[in-house]
Amino acid sequence: MSTQLRASRWPQSGFTAGVFLLAAVGLAGCGGGGEDSTVGYVTPPGGTPTPIVINTPAQIAQVSADNYDDNVNGLITGTTLKRWIDNWEVNRPAGITGRLIILQVNNGPAGSEYITPNPAGGVLTYSVPGSRLTMDRSNGVTTTRSMVPDGTTMDAFLSDYGIDPTRDMLVCAMGAGSAGTAMSMGRCWYMLRYWGVVKEHLAQLNGGAANAGTGVMLGYVGPTATCDENTMLGTPPAPNCLPRSGRVSVRSLPQDNTVLQATMSDVIDVVEGRASALLWDARNNAQYLGTGFQNNGSRAGHPNGALLLEHTEMVDAIGRYKDKATLAAYLNGELPAGATSQFKTDVGGAAVPVGPGNAYRSGTIITYCETTFRAMLTGTVAGVILGIPTRFYDGAMVEWNAMTHIQDKFGEFILPVDSPWRTDTLARSVFTLSTATIDPRIIDDAYYDAPRYRVTNAIIDADKAYKTGATSGGSGGGGGGLLPPSPCGG
Repeated sequence: MSTQLRASRWPQSGFTAGVFLLAAVGLAGCGGGGEDSTVGYVTPPGGTPTPIVINTPAQIAQVSADNYDDNVNGLITGTTLKRWIDNWEVNRPAGITGRLIILQVNNGPAGSEYITPNPAGGVLTYSVPGSRLTMDRSNGVTTTRSMVPDGTTMDAFLSDYGIDPTRDMLVCAMGAGSAGTAMSMGRCWYMLRYWGVVKEHLAQLNGGAANAGTGVMLGYVGPTATCDENTMLGTPPAPNCLPRSGRVSVRSLPQDNTVLQATMSDVIDVVEGRASALLWDARNNAQYLGTGFQNNGSRAGHPNGALLLEHTEMVDAIGRYKDKATLAAYLNGELPAGATSQFKTDVGGAAVPVGPGNAYRSGTIITYCETTFRAMLTGTVAGVILGIPTRFYDGAMVEWNAMTHIQDKFGEFILPVDSPWRTDTLARSVFTLSTATIDPRIIDDAYYDAPRYRVTNAIIDADKAYKTGATSGGSGGGGGGLLPPSPCGG
């Protein structure tokens, strides 16, 4: 049994006027530039101090070629990656002076586990554990799992894998591709881009490398990798094969792309009309409408004004993104040929198509799911293929739905009744309260940022401080309590 609370937000005669919650106030830090956007300096290896440039979502976004084969960063195809592997020295993109480093987020089937490296030719392949891609972190109010890694963790990653992002070309790839694996590939891209790797040095491989008969790297896969760190973590552990030779820190990268992460307070600002953005829910109908619960959470539902389009619509069976024209049609609110869904809004408890012209129009997109894994697909479509200013609500619904004055299974209220960060209000959410087992959540400060009660930027503040050398660490997870297990799909 559950209790459903639903705000009446959509006019019965049409959706156009209220679909986006577009306010006159722009989303802070999301404009097109023009203001002085430098703060502090970084020093590249062997270089001179360089001003840090704080990029906006519009500056971070990139537009794919209509034919993905023509891309040399962003979203690349097997055709491009094969050409690079054939002769990296001759065929590498202009401006790349280092190696080609392939970061696989999973392995292919036996005998075809890895994209074949060519160390003598400057091509390296690593199989990266999922634990490298996220960490538990506190936004000031609550500790949330599966967030972007902090600066110390990122520097360890660059060091362990011997990566120089100022010279090397980094390709996040899948062994066996699927929509689920494409999520992890997106997290690989996201953490590198967030910490300042420029778009010219970063790509995602479109589709699984080694899917039987349909892999995009057939003929270029085999049983050998430069290093599979996963085997080092086994029982008994395999010999340590990581180079651990990196000498470049994220403090050497002059781009500050932390605006890629939208915070809980950013989403509240959109919902309450202080900022404008399209909130894109990448989950399924049941989770969006408040009838599908995850992670023994306190409730289900969505922020007021969010639109739904499932992540599975973005890719095919082996994780290849659909063609650019089809993806653009989705963003226009259309139902493309062969599609099973289109952008929908919540009208009286039903997910109803918004119709052509009533989905994305302009401005910024904030996309999310349960833990912002599925949203890596929707965010790649918006920000890497279509060039739309895009941010990721990294805390996602596992965080949003936890901000509730409700008792957990131990009889403790998750948030006190007067916490300003409660989102279990009709002004902020459409939701259904759970009457099942509710796991506790880690609450670090239910009144964080008093007396303003306006921002939950502890992670971003810590990362900016690390970037400039003001601190030596990041905002790791808090102590006590339990975090929910990672769900299938995120």
